[in-house]
Amino acid sequence: MATPPHSTIPASKSGQAHSTDTNDDKVRIFDTTLRDGEQAPGFSMPVEAKLVVARALRELNVDIIEAGFAAASEGDFNAVNAIAREIQGPTICSLSRLNENDINASARAIEPAARRRIHTFIGTSPIHRTAKLKMSKEEILTAVDQRVRHACSLCEDVEFSAEDAIRTERDYLLDVVIAAIEAGAQTINIPDTVGYSTPEEMKDLFEFLTTNAPKDSGAVFSVHCHDDLGMAVANSLAAVRGGARQIECAINGIGERAGNCSLEEAVMAIHTRGDHFKLSTNIDTTKLYPASIALSRVTHSQIPRNKAIVGKNAFAHEAGIHQHGILADRRTYEIMDAETVGMPSNSIVLGKHSGKHALAARAQALGFNVSREKIEDVFTAFKRLADTCREVTDADVVALMTGRAADDGRTGPWRTRQIDLRTDMDEDIRPSARVTMKHDNGERQSVQCEGGGPIDAAFAAVCAISGVDARIIELDLHHAANSEDTLVHAQAIVEVDGKRFNGRAREVDVADAAVAAFVAAINQAAKSAEALAAHDRGAV
Repeated sequence: MATPPHSTIPASKSGQAHSTDTNDDKVRIFDTTLRDGEQAPGFSMPVEAKLVVARALRELNVDIIEAGFAAASEGDFNAVNAIAREIQGPTICSLSRLNENDINASARAIEPAARRRIHTFIGTSPIHRTAKLKMSKEEILTAVDQRVRHACSLCEDVEFSAEDAIRTERDYLLDVVIAAIEAGAQTINIPDTVGYSTPEEMKDLFEFLTTNAPKDSGAVFSVHCHDDLGMAVANSLAAVRGGARQIECAINGIGERAGNCSLEEAVMAIHTRGDHFKLSTNIDTTKLYPASIALSRVTHSQIPRNKAIVGKNAFAHEAGIHQHGILADRRTYEIMDAETVGMPSNSIVLGKHSGKHALAARAQALGFNVSREKIEDVFTAFKRLADTCREVTDADVVALMTGRAADDGRTGPWRTRQIDLRTDMDEDIRPSARVTMKHDNGERQSVQCEGGGPIDAAFAAVCAISGVDARIIELDLHHAANSEDTLVHAQAIVEVDGKRFNGRAREVDVADAAVAAFVAAINQAAKSAEALAAHDRGAV
């Protein structure tokens, strides 16, 4: 598809950008996780799930929550309305096309909110005008004037978006922006709807628009970027440098196609590089990781390990050279503190690339008196073990330091003998599980527990029987249906007294595999505690 060239109207010179926000050094964060984010395949959320995310966004202190597209369906209307009724603090916003029915639906949905916004849009690029809307430039300008005025009659806070603004002729885009401002829009959003632009183009465009728009309107310019070419965050930050004072973004960067500008990445770029941007946001950065996890859980979508800011590897180090530097001063390889984004701490991951400094630090943290000679003695065995697995666990380090054989938890002391799960969809009864386990000493116990789900209840029963107070950190289930191995592979990472243990299992049934992996991790914890106790008594 041919892309129209920019207008020949000269761009403004660098440094001449005009921002109309009353607080020019503050960037508003407009979160669209529950609208644009939810539109992406695989991220649809029921009302209760949306409320979970909305509460996390409230704790995060975002300025605006775009709660949905009220006219899209009854379910979307109800979700927007429920968020408007419950969530206090952020402005609650609903999207609407530039027509009266959509705008009226948005007004009704957000009516309970203390702070309300109607966000209305229409396509402005040549391809949208001819292929989708079949409207002339003049017809669109008339519609902008009439419909934005109508929205302003229903809500004091109105935002207008020129859909596909980046591929719109520059002089015509300015005409549309001026029409929306004169009709009463307080926020003007310039979206890169298809993720086509580059940072240089974005900065230049926003300098042009903010310089040539009416100076006395008080309108705030906003940016909304998609990640089709992997530049959504960079483009959004470039727009800010060009005069934008609102970024539209989503938790974990979810959204149509390749996603939206990632909220956590844009916020932490501004936070960390304050020397460069000389701007700030209202975000409580310590709530970034909890918000990311909340979204991941309700959408059942795992966060990539290498995801910036909130991925498991964002503050994790396995390479020996990096670990040595981090142990000496974490500023050697980290530009942010993990605690700043709400993660418990940075992580030294023991693996085949790790060195003696990291092994010694982990052993010392586990309570061992570490000498150079002892580390030299066990380092060869450590490297041999690390070559066979992705990560050396605390249990493995205990085994190495005490001279006991390490295993994956499939050997003693506990074995699962029976699992009965119950979930009654028709009755108001909590899910439950009855688990029977047998100890190596011949003892057999059965316990029934309730939980948030049947597998959660089964984990509670295992903890009750074993006497190990474990918290599930991660449960990974994988079933390769197209391979010869049709078993379910499960990995459970649990935390016991601040230490993490890793259990693996393979079973035919998903629930059996999950519980077996949990029991394997419990066995590791139990054997590790036994080994440490023996070491403390001087028995090893």
